[in-house]
Amino acid sequence: MEEQKKQAFEWFCALRDKIVESFLLIEEQAFTGPKVEKRKWNRPGGGGGESTIIYGNVFEKVGVNVSKVHGKLADSVINEIPGAGENNGEFWASGISLVSHMQSPLVPAAHMNTRLIYTSKQWFGGGMDFTPIYRDEEDCKYIHESIKTTCDKFDAEYYPKFKEQCDSYFFLQHRKEPRGIGGIFYDNLNSGSWKNDFKFTKAVGAAFLEIYLHIIHQHMRKSWTKEQRENQLIKRGRYVEFNLLYDRGTRFGLMTDGNPDAIMMSMPPLVKWM
Repeated sequence: MEEQKKQAFEWFCALRDKIVESFLLIEEQAFTGPKVEKRKWNRPGGGGGESTIIYGNVFEKVGVNVSKVHGKLADSVINEIPGAGENNGEFWASGISLVSHMQSPLVPAAHMNTRLIYTSKQWFGGGMDFTPIYRDEEDCKYIHESIKTTCDKFDAEYYPKFKEQCDSYFFLQHRKEPRGIGGIFYDNLNSGSWKNDFKFTKAVGAAFLEIYLHIIHQHMRKSWTKEQRENQLIKRGRYVEFNLLYDRGTRFGLMTDGNPDAIMMSMPPLVKWM
């Protein structure tokens, strides 16, 4: 178990480094000097993490978190975490999470996270999804075909199952509308082979980076209007509503005494409600 934890955390850190390096290269290609902030934090009950935030002219704000936390859950939330009740609330969790808000209204916002959790049970979870301001059918086709190709290498049932879970999960019930064009979402993944589940989780992270870099390069240099920017800021309001009302990662972070600034990293720098 300790070796599994070590391998997973090292992968999450390596993926973070590759993502940050790739995004900074895009900013350099756009001849801009981005601002990069790194913040480390410690969890009072055990563990901690690090946030890397980039502010640039392509990425208005993108944050990448890695964390490794452990300890005992409060009695009030033990029943919300599978296996915690049978383990006296003891848990260990590690993962990577990313949320990207772009300067251009023509480049979709993106979210990706993968994680490994131990209580009396053990499972992987995560996924990716994309939120364009203006839907592009070619982008949508490319994204979903690429995700399906990744999933099919492991199990032909993964893509349809995880896509449906994504569509169901990333839905704003109070507005009766989806957050974006979807992707995949999986949780409590334990096929009986830790090795295969870890390979799948690594493949999801690698596929996200390849997909998003392609989409960014397709649209980052296109011109856009003030009206499109205004619509972008309003659409971001939906993103904020989802993350504060429904997001499980936000809830898990708060329930386990995570760092509030890291948890709220997903918030866009500018947003409007009309």
